[in-house]
Amino acid sequence: MDISLYYALLLLVTGFFAGIINTLAGGGSNLTLPALMVMGMPAEVANATNRVGVFLQSLTALFGFKRAKKLPLNDAPAIILPTIVGGLLGAVSASYLPTSLVKPALLITMLTMSLIILLKPSVISPDPGTTINKVADTPLSWIWLTIAGFYGGFVQAGVGFILLAALSGTLRYDLVKANALKVLCALTFTTVSLAVFIYNDLILWLPGLILAMGTMAGASVAVKIAITIKPSTLKWFLFIMTLVGCIAALFS
Repeated sequence: MDISLYYALLLLVTGFFAGIINTLAGGGSNLTLPALMVMGMPAEVANATNRVGVFLQSLTALFGFKRAKKLPLNDAPAIILPTIVGGLLGAVSASYLPTSLVKPALLITMLTMSLIILLKPSVISPDPGTTINKVADTPLSWIWLTIAGFYGGFVQAGVGFILLAALSGTLRYDLVKANALKVLCALTFTTVSLAVFIYNDLILWLPGLILAMGTMAGASVAVKIAITIKPSTLKWFLFIMTLVGCIAALFS
């Protein structure tokens, strides 16, 4: 499809801010999906095309966290596996079902997370020195990671909140390492969903790659912020983004 300079700039700017938001918290796709749809894309095509930006953004952020030695990989295979399973099921479902089906579940999840951050922040932001749980010893984390993978494969927008609930809330990683693992999980199930969408010929590559240029720049900036920001500041940023995500989902 032909893209005007206006739409190209729109995709670059929204992609940049989405890359920051997705890397530090979640919900950046609440910006990029409307930007793609305002170009006239059907919802399912915008949903698929958006994954190009998410994939390259996740790859950029992952390398950044790894360089900063903030990516814990000891239990990574066990963390990734349920997200891949969920991602495959979610992507296949997204090819045939309307994405509006998961909106109520997303709203409930994000509102619950907002209340947890506000009333009992230690649940989502463990104190320094907190013992990290392994997936094998924490069955609830397997359930949450599978749900996150399914939701991410299905619609993507807001999946970071569900992943953080699993990684910080059940496995007890601090928010910086949880964000690094969140990016790793997002990369794996996005790879799966991207393959499904490519197979179903739902991706428009030119706008997807323009969007990706913005998300990669945003992710690069966000990693630098994540490794230097105070945990308490990051926690409140997450709280604000959760509320914003609730509002965006409510009115989308």
